[in-house]
Amino acid sequence: MWWTMRAVTQRPDSLTTTLHQHIAQAIAAEGGWLGFDRFMALALYTPGLGYYANDSTKFGAMPESGSDFVTAPEMTPLFGQTLAMQVGQALEQTSTSEVWEFGAGSGALALQLLDALGDQVQRYTIVDLSGSLRARQQAKLVAHAHKLRWVDALPDKFSGVVVGNEVLDAMPVQLLARHGGQHGGVWHERGVVVAEDGRFAWADRPTDLRPPVDIEGPQDYLTEIHAQGEGFMRMLADRLARGAAFLLDYGFGESEYYHPQRHMGTVMCHQGHLADGDPLVAVGLKDITAHVNFTAMALAAQDAGLNVLGYTTQAHFLINCGLLPKMERLPQEQRATAAKLIMEHEMGELFKVLAVGAGEAWEPVGFVHGDRSHRL
Repeated sequence: MWWTMRAVTQRPDSLTTTLHQHIAQAIAAEGGWLGFDRFMALALYTPGLGYYANDSTKFGAMPESGSDFVTAPEMTPLFGQTLAMQVGQALEQTSTSEVWEFGAGSGALALQLLDALGDQVQRYTIVDLSGSLRARQQAKLVAHAHKLRWVDALPDKFSGVVVGNEVLDAMPVQLLARHGGQHGGVWHERGVVVAEDGRFAWADRPTDLRPPVDIEGPQDYLTEIHAQGEGFMRMLADRLARGAAFLLDYGFGESEYYHPQRHMGTVMCHQGHLADGDPLVAVGLKDITAHVNFTAMALAAQDAGLNVLGYTTQAHFLINCGLLPKMERLPQEQRATAAKLIMEHEMGELFKVLAVGAGEAWEPVGFVHGDRSHRL
């Protein structure tokens, strides 16, 4: 999600009150402490109440629409039109004709891909748990209704090309906090409790969990580990019989993710196109995300039997797929918006693309220049 940094204040809302009570009951049922990954899952996905399960607008280019953030497909249709070059090559390379999109949001990316790929896509399956978002997607994609279906989960075996734009960042993470520095410091798992005033509060308890690498320095350190994201990659490996997956998100490789200077973690919240770092307030009214450890995702996929086909920045990926000639045909204002996809200080460097595939390895067009797989 793309945002502007500023403090977000909580507004009274019956939804967040009800969700607060639901989570407080879950905390009590677990003896008074709940790991952050479970808190994040409840805050985002509790049926009818969680951020992605309620009726708030979420996706949109301007805060006046009631939306909270904008993703690349909402910024410019060139995103999906360019990604279609890669998806089309993957469909041909893997002899498949179905696209599977996880977390399709407003349906903007699905529309762009379906319009661009035409008859190359015989079926487009959206995996999405949000009923309100499904309704929005159905309205936007009515011209392609004959190709569409919605499912709650992947089947035991499937074939096709998987697309996930800003999906991994919304998967719950565990928080680890080190107190006392590198030598002699103690690692804790950070969880959530209910304070005496009824508000949610942080609470740490000792744990045997560790980040995948040693982190140097005397400073206290807060970071995340991504068990659910890794589990998602293993599930793909287990169920993808033939095909490939392209995952686009903001994040880093392992050495950068766990750099000593990144000592405050990456968990962020988004509401009204503003960002803050406190997921314990306005629960259900704002998004909660964490940056992706792409090394962990790639290793989980590889260890489970998939090939890592490529890893690079969004800028390199989209340029390799032909974005620049498309931009040249746009009016100046639209060209400036599309340029945000590849500008280093916008989305071009922070956002990465990871490709994995089942079957024999092949070279996707999006990674012919600037592949960073060797840095994972």
